[in-house]
Amino acid sequence: MMQTLHTAYRTFFGKGDALYELYSPYRVCPLGAHVDHQKGIVSGFAFDKGIDFLFSATESGKVEFLSLSFEGLCTFSVSKDMDEKQGFWGDYLRGACWALRKDHRLEKGVRGVLRGTMPIGGLSSSAALLCGFVKALAKVNHIELTPMQVIEYASLAEREYIGLTNGILDQACVVLCEKDKLLYLDTQDSSYELIPFGGKEGTPFPASLAIFFSGVTRKLTGTDYNLRVSECKTAAWMVEAYEERPLNDLSATFLRNVSPVFFSKHEATMPARFANRARHFYTECERVNEGVNAWREGNLTKFGQLMFESCQSSIRNYECGSPELIALYEIMKQCPGIYGGRFSGAGFKGACIALVDPAMENEIRQFVTTEYLKRYPEYKDTFECCFCATSDGVDFL
Repeated sequence: MMQTLHTAYRTFFGKGDALYELYSPYRVCPLGAHVDHQKGIVSGFAFDKGIDFLFSATESGKVEFLSLSFEGLCTFSVSKDMDEKQGFWGDYLRGACWALRKDHRLEKGVRGVLRGTMPIGGLSSSAALLCGFVKALAKVNHIELTPMQVIEYASLAEREYIGLTNGILDQACVVLCEKDKLLYLDTQDSSYELIPFGGKEGTPFPASLAIFFSGVTRKLTGTDYNLRVSECKTAAWMVEAYEERPLNDLSATFLRNVSPVFFSKHEATMPARFANRARHFYTECERVNEGVNAWREGNLTKFGQLMFESCQSSIRNYECGSPELIALYEIMKQCPGIYGGRFSGAGFKGACIALVDPAMENEIRQFVTTEYLKRYPEYKDTFECCFCATSDGVDFL
């Protein structure tokens, strides 16, 4: 992959000085879906597919970045105003620059190329892009960042520049994960653990990660993602109002700060939409804790079952999931060798993920592909099935 980038760099920019190589992985969230924006608890893995970056510094402050996965050349100056988005992938680089400039003076730009190693959809490619760009700009400007600062700048860019009101799950997985370990993260205070299977260091990962691409692409800023976030906040506000407690501004209101005891008292009187969103939040946080306990105990069957239950709650309570993703979920539940699975990412289009028996990968590929294309033959050219391994987080090579 890097050789391809070196060839592209020489073709477009000529021979460069001090070339840096960076890898930023994609991520999956087995348990903890749709709760990070409400300060919930989550889990995740980074895996061995993602985005490769090759770049060098520019003394002029000019940014020139070419993607081999998307059309368009991203160009701007790190010293110029960039409040207006351009409406293409380069906005993530602009957003990373915008976020870093809140606290740092940027003098040098970057010139480089990047390439993703999988189809886009549900694997947090935006977080991989942003975390990679934050580290690239920090590198050439000699800015030392802690892992949590990389997460914070990337999250700030996605929320306030790109316009997606998410939490820190995606960025945290991209930055903090370690190979063969489950990330267990409390998004309220950013405390986390990296847990090997069975709780024993050095234990091999017990499964393969399967990624099933529905063939439908999606962009979260064009879905109901932000609406769901607002519905969760409104649910929290309602419970607080029923309890006659002081209300914060909606932007500072989170379900994590509302007792589930209060929700249980008023659940039956709340409009169904808002009760459903809150129900998903509280039950999903319970599933994360149950799943972490199962992981520590080495109980993959239990962990997988909780993944299926999580997806069912996403469908019933969070009310996300395209017909294609719901079909994949139903097929995964019927497939021998799949321990558990769910939608990946926001669940509006994109992909499903699963933990599977490595010895049955061929049978799983054949079963899921055959059954899915029976229902959706129009995706025969775009449906994909991939098997992956866990990986470390974003870093220079």
